[in-house]
Amino acid sequence: MDYIEIEGYKSIKKLHLDLKPINILIGANGAGKSNFISFFEFLKKAYDQQIQRFVAINGGVDKFLHNGRKETDQLSCIISFDKGNYIYEFFFEDGTSLPFFLSGEVILAKGEYPTFFGSIDEELGIKQSTDSVANEVKEYLKGLKAYHFHETGSKSPFNTDARINDNRVLSSHGENLAAVLYRLQQYAPIIYQRIVKTIQSIAPYFLDFDLEPNAEGSEYIRLAWRSKYNEILYGATDLSDGTLRFIALATLFLPSNLPSVIIIDEPELGLHPVAISKLAGLIRSAAGRGTQVIAATQSVELINCFEPEDIITIDNIDGASHFERLDSQKLQAWLEDYTVGDLWKQNILNKGFIQPEKS
Repeated sequence: MDYIEIEGYKSIKKLHLDLKPINILIGANGAGKSNFISFFEFLKKAYDQQIQRFVAINGGVDKFLHNGRKETDQLSCIISFDKGNYIYEFFFEDGTSLPFFLSGEVILAKGEYPTFFGSIDEELGIKQSTDSVANEVKEYLKGLKAYHFHETGSKSPFNTDARINDNRVLSSHGENLAAVLYRLQQYAPIIYQRIVKTIQSIAPYFLDFDLEPNAEGSEYIRLAWRSKYNEILYGATDLSDGTLRFIALATLFLPSNLPSVIIIDEPELGLHPVAISKLAGLIRSAAGRGTQVIAATQSVELINCFEPEDIITIDNIDGASHFERLDSQKLQAWLEDYTVGDLWKQNILNKGFIQPEKS
């Protein structure tokens, strides 16, 4: 994605944001980080033609429109792909019999007439289109997924049985972690060993996974692992929250068949500072291999691992989220003595600009 424009979505009244290979969002609680991440979930549901049900079961239109339908009656999005060669736009309006009414959907491709989708007034039409221009944009949209590895307890997605054949791409909450690792172990052993060694770098006691179907001929598999120091077979609940999340992160970022974009909310949760540094390395490695990364964080340690231009500050001003990418030239004098994280902790950064003059 080259840039995204969002208007009328939750705390995002109006936004134009240029996107780079690495985009680290930082802001106080309630600033709008999670709303920005959740917009991609909204977009994926819209692409999959599930938006009416999704909106209905998540509180209705008022929860999605900026300050509710009394203030906002339209939600729109514009996304530019492939260096501006494709621009995709859609517009939802507050409906009557339906939560949302699709009032417009179009693709603008360089050198082509606009491609309109006008046959569906309830859901986006691009998924069903066989138009060649639409197919190019569909390749971007169908892979959109926002990752949340927050739950790690006994009832967490990591601790459930996974279908062995659900193994191509890690699911949003990590439900199929064991199945993905099993496939990598069987068919991509070099990548699998890279994941194991990366885990060992932050958890030296970890020996290897023990990945076998639950029973002979079973279609299911559960995450299990072994320690270097005994013969006991351990499960997901025997790992610390941070280590379990780090396993999911390594499994997400290290495979060779990465998605075009990885969107993740607070990946640093529960991680030791050493693991946060490793996470930053995983993000940079993925970006270097052509995957765009969008991550929301509250971790000073994580933003210290990146260049100022990789970081986007978010502030809530008068009830609306404002986004600003940092500029190293504006920060140059401060960065001689402080890290970006120091400036953030001291509340010197606001909307990407230095507030007081450095004396």
